[in-house]
Amino acid sequence: MPGSPHNAAVVGAGPNGLAGAIMLAQAGMAVTVYEAEAIAGGAARTLELTLPGFRHDFGSAVHPMAAGSPFFRKLPLAAYGLEWIYSPAAMAHPLDDGTAVLLVRDFDEQCRILGIDGSAWRRILEPLSGHWWSLSQDILQPVSFLPRHPLLLARMGACGALPASMLARRAFQGVRARALFAGLAAHSCLSLTRPFSSAFGIVMAAAAHAVGWPIPRGGSQAITDALIAHLRSLGGAVQTSTPVERLEELGPVGVALCDTTPRQLLKLAGGRLHSVDRQRFARFRPGPGVFKVDYALSEPIPWRAKDCALAATVHVGGDDTEIAISESVVANGSTALRPFMIVVQPSLFDRSRAPLGRHTAWAYCHVPNGSTEDMLPRMEAQMERFAPGFRDCVLARRVFPPSDLEYMDRNLEGGDISGGAVDGLQLFFRPGWRFYATSDPSLYLCSASTPPGGGVHGMCGHNAARMALRHLRR
Repeated sequence: MPGSPHNAAVVGAGPNGLAGAIMLAQAGMAVTVYEAEAIAGGAARTLELTLPGFRHDFGSAVHPMAAGSPFFRKLPLAAYGLEWIYSPAAMAHPLDDGTAVLLVRDFDEQCRILGIDGSAWRRILEPLSGHWWSLSQDILQPVSFLPRHPLLLARMGACGALPASMLARRAFQGVRARALFAGLAAHSCLSLTRPFSSAFGIVMAAAAHAVGWPIPRGGSQAITDALIAHLRSLGGAVQTSTPVERLEELGPVGVALCDTTPRQLLKLAGGRLHSVDRQRFARFRPGPGVFKVDYALSEPIPWRAKDCALAATVHVGGDDTEIAISESVVANGSTALRPFMIVVQPSLFDRSRAPLGRHTAWAYCHVPNGSTEDMLPRMEAQMERFAPGFRDCVLARRVFPPSDLEYMDRNLEGGDISGGAVDGLQLFFRPGWRFYATSDPSLYLCSASTPPGGGVHGMCGHNAARMALRHLRR
């Protein structure tokens, strides 16, 4: 595969692949991105999945990490049509008493919402959110890199290393703050009794206060389209409907970045990789899967707690004990009877998502990787619990069990949206101690299976391309 040091290829046009391609193009390389699907973006695509005129985000829909990405911040994406929409509240969490606890950007208002726990919330999160751009530089790079802000990182680690259930009980006295934090930590796909599950909740909350939880006008495709437009302005090219089965198909290139899972990279590389690489990629463990449903609705979701209409994102799952049980059951290889769910209702704030007077929503819950369990009845029972009459609003639904998610995007192996399990050593060394590099000096992995992991932030691609360029200069 070694060829001209000025030519580069990227396999996969997800946000990480496109970020890596932009980095290489900025360095003066001639870059071509190859995407198997007809529409680029991976999990950051917007498609008509239910009825004509209803535009649904296939994967990610709300983007605190994109708005808070140090790399995306440097790119002129707004010039290519990317516009962020901010709902009045970043997130709402309904409770069985008919109220909802909100997550908002302003700390004074957040303290008022949380009452007795407001000061504790502020004490943990305000120092981190107030230095978000310093913090994000450290948490979105591999652990082997020297932190630029070690004291800030240590402050986060003092709480973040704890299990989320433990931190919620130690730090907060009331049901509302505990439920709010448990829902945030559940984004980790970890049992909330596992160490470091708090770190995910802290990062999600700090991002909400620092940069918000915005949605892109027109859908997540707008992020992909802006990245592609900028790449093309730098001379790069994107070829869709062009699956790559073997690296030899790329021709002679100086650098190849793969926005793929480690198992896919094994197939692409064939015998090019050393046996050590082959073993570590084969051992890489996938994370839990998700079961997702997209809805076309006749009207907004009829939440019992009216405050839920203030947020694009709603966490459905009850109190912190119920959420912890739901996530623990999944971590132990089963499915929850009352699953914790993440619900997004973008059409409340972006009228381009549905025909006039109609609405879209999607919801997902965690399931074991590759699960074949039909979670739809349980998910809709949870919706009816907090939004009575929800089923009557459904015009059409598109159900995505883990196998269908993987069919739509090969990187979602077994429905895993995290790029691999985030527990044990794999939390810090993804997919191994070499991170992006392989035994082939021109071949690098740049997917969510590398640091810092899942999320639409482009940092996996940015970091991989930076390493590749450093090695190339040597």
